[in-house]
Amino acid sequence: MNADVLARAWQAQSLLLGYPDDQLYARLGLLGRVADSLPGPVGQPLRGFLAHLGCTDAGRAAADYVATFDHRKRCCLFLTYYAHGDTRKRGMALLRLKQTYAAAGLHLVDDELPDHLAVVLEYAATAPEPGHQLLTEHRAGLELLRLALHDARSPWADVLDSVSATLPALGGDIHAAVARLAAEGPPEEQVGLAPFPTPEFLPEPQGAHR
Repeated sequence: MNADVLARAWQAQSLLLGYPDDQLYARLGLLGRVADSLPGPVGQPLRGFLAHLGCTDAGRAAADYVATFDHRKRCCLFLTYYAHGDTRKRGMALLRLKQTYAAAGLHLVDDELPDHLAVVLEYAATAPEPGHQLLTEHRAGLELLRLALHDARSPWADVLDSVSATLPALGGDIHAAVARLAAEGPPEEQVGLAPFPTPEFLPEPQGAHR
């Protein structure tokens, strides 16, 4: 897939992993056309998810989103949490992400964390090469999230299938990392994250991705 295809895929996935509000529903037609323009393994799962949204009331979709991503720790959309848990290393990883975005001319609103998957995908859509590298660095966490969504029979599993289809196939090291995360979970040191809160204690977001 060339950079243009990847950018369109990641932008669509970013929007579909945001909070399903009226603004998202107003874009369903456009997102459907984007999905139709993408290669089968990337576009087909998005079409499946769009079909689900098309027959689901916005209020119900919003309630499902909260139940899935706010109340299930295994379905966490904050990527650095999988690698670093509640440790000082996660705080540093978040800071590095903010600096990366700022260097590209992108600035988050106050209530957005830089490791939210929708934010990472939006960055990748504007900078495909470094964005692809960033997503690949979090391949193990993304795969664990994808599997957790399938286990929960969540419609958002389709979106993660689409994201996975834009990334390299899982190698032996990634398989081992996924197995380790599934068995042990992220690190648990509960210090050093200020001013970045832990996912389960995040305030109600007001930005574009919730």
